[in-house]
This record gives sequence, structure tokens and C-alpha cells, in this order.
Amino acid sequence: MILERLRTLGSVSINDLADYLQVSASTVRRDLDELMQEGALERTHGGAISPRRLLSTFEPANAGAAATSQKAAIGKEAARRIAPGSSVILDAGSTVDAAARALLALDIALTIVTNSLSAAEMCGKSSKLRVVVVGGTLRNGSATLWGEPGQGFLSTLQADLCLLGAHAITGEIVTESSIEGADIKRALMRAARQTILLADSGKFQPRSFCEVCNVNTLTEIITDDGLSADLAQTLRRSEVKLTLVPGGGT
Repeated sequence: MILERLRTLGSVSINDLADYLQVSASTVRRDLDELMQEGALERTHGGAISPRRLLSTFEPANAGAAATSQKAAIGKEAARRIAPGSSVILDAGSTVDAAARALLALDIALTIVTNSLSAAEMCGKSSKLRVVVVGGTLRNGSATLWGEPGQGFLSTLQADLCLLGAHAITGEIVTESSIEGADIKRALMRAARQTILLADSGKFQPRSFCEVCNVNTLTEIITDDGLSADLAQTLRRSEVKLTLVPGGGT
């Protein structure tokens, strides 16, 4: 059942598997360790990924379905950083989409700038949110816009805050699976005075294809408490603010 869920989602967390299988987190950890010894999966801090996720440009189609509860908690924590009347850049991705849902619930006036069609659609439901969608080319199979004219437009902005997603964080490096994806993320960061990275603990895994930035260029990282103590210590040494929300299940 673990392997079938992994084939479906591409990545799994200990907490989600424990809920799905109705067993303890310690049982899930033992099973994952045994499957890793058999070469059936690759362990990550807080869960596991399919062996083919080790290919740096591979991105599973259903990756956004994993770690749903953690993403929701991270999104709610991020929404607490938003002041009424501020301008917020929203990156594309399931965890940032969770933050967009949390912003809707706040019911405050904001200006939203995004390269995510799904975030724009959500935020457009509120009369208090002014939504600006950057232009660009639609990424195949996703709701992400990248390239020109969006990146040129972003160079003219000075937003208050950027909520950034990531394909992977390895040590102190944030990475993406494509050159275009890395380019648009850097443009989003440059367009804001502060950047908060939103990533569930399953994203702390082998490096992806393209480097986006070092974590010391970020204002804060918000993840779940599935992050290992060793990784948390590494991140804190880089002097980035690290916030762990409950729900990781390590």
C-alpha cells in the first residue's frame, strides 16, 4: 500500500501515511526503512520519494497532492505575516496556493501579484483583493506562467513580500527542476523587499536541476516539524529565520 501510494503521488510523508494506513508513525518509519533497504524508495526527512525523483529534472504530475495537511498549516502560518493594505507576490505551487486560501479567509484588502493562474482564480473571488497576473508562457500541464513579458514586468515592481515555493531544498540551496522555473522564481524574489519560502519537509531532498538561491538570501523559511533536527540546525546556522509548524510526524 505504501508503494502504491508513492507511485500515485511521487512523494509521501510519514504523517500522511500514518493517517492513510491507520498505523503509528513509528510503524511507518520502520516500513519505509525496510523498503529503502530493498531499493524500492528513497528516504527523505519526514517521508520518502520514488527513486526516479532522484532525477533532477523529474517532477511528478501529482506532487501537489502530497502532504496536504502540512501545506495547509504552512499556508496559514504564512498568512499571519501579511498586513492589511500590503502588496504580496504569490509564486506558483501547491503550498503557496494554500497560503492564498488562508489569505482569502483573512478578508483583508491586499494587492496580489502572481504567476499562478490557480492562485489568481482563488484570490479573484474576493472583492478586497486586487489581483495582478504577470504575463508569460503557460507551463505545460500546470497553472504556472513564466518567461516574458512577465519577468520584464516584475523588474518594475517593489512589492512588500514574496511567498515563494520550491521544488527542492538541499542543505542551504533552493533548486528547481527547470531553467525557466528557476528564472521566474529569481524574478519574483527581486520584485519584493522580503521573501518567505514555503515548503513542506518532504521538499528537503536531493538537489534539482537548477539553483534558485542560497537560503541566506531569504527572510524566512516556513516548513513543518517533520524537518530533521540536523537540517534545522544547518538552516539556522545560515542565519535565515526558520519556523516549524506542527504536523510533520517524524
